[in-house]
Order: sequence, then C-alpha cells, then structure tokens
Amino acid sequence: MKKRKIEFASHPGNLCLVRVFVREFLAECAFVERDAGLIVLGLDEACTNIIRHAYNHEETRLITLSCEKIALGVRFRLRDFGAGADPEKMKGRPLDRIRPGGLGMHLIREVFDRVDYRLKKRGTELVLTRTLSAKRE
Repeated sequence: MKKRKIEFASHPGNLCLVRVFVREFLAECAFVERDAGLIVLGLDEACTNIIRHAYNHEETRLITLSCEKIALGVRFRLRDFGAGADPEKMKGRPLDRIRPGGLGMHLIREVFDRVDYRLKKRGTELVLTRTLSAKRE
C-alpha cells in the first residue's frame, strides 16, 4: 500500500501546501476529480479545525498528515498535540440556521465514509477513510 506523510506548522498559510500534497497523492488513487476535490476540501476543513480549536490559532504548533492507499480506498490520519476535545461534542450547527461557520463537521462527515477521533495523552488523531466505490449525490 502506498503511504505519504507531511508535517507542517499550524500556520493557515501552510494549508495551500497541504492541499497540493493531498491532490498529488489522490492523483494516483483513481478518484474522479469531483471526489478528489471534496476530499481535499474535507481535509482542509479538518486542518482548519485543528488550528482553531486544538491550537487556539497558535501558528507554530505541529500537525502531521499521513495519507495511505488501502485496498478499497484511502485513509488519512491527522495528528495534533493540542487541547483534546470530546468527539461527542464535535457537531456542526443545525443546517436550518443560515449564518457563516459551523458547517465543517457536516462537510467532513459527508465526504468521508468513516470519521474516527482517537484521543491521545497529548492531542488527538483524526482518522478519515474514504472508499473508491462510495456513491455520492
């Protein structure tokens, strides 16, 4: 199975590099462009949530992203070393409320087939899995 890893500081400017890294990884994984774009968007949102919530906008904290091609799709592991959060409380705002913000968790759960939070002694590992055969509307 193919694996790639990137480590980067929690500066929002680094998200462009992460998006390019993920697109290059997905180019070898047979996803159609639309699905690849949604995966990139979902990972960008997850990184943004780490920067905002785990690191409280500190720009020099470590984030790692591991990308792995698995038998039926891809798996991503995002690791932070910041403030842990209760996964049960990580819910987006109600969709019927029209205002900016709060839709990232909805997006992540829509894009990925499986979303797992693994609390660590320091920080959190977010594991996101997407299968190739998953049908999206």
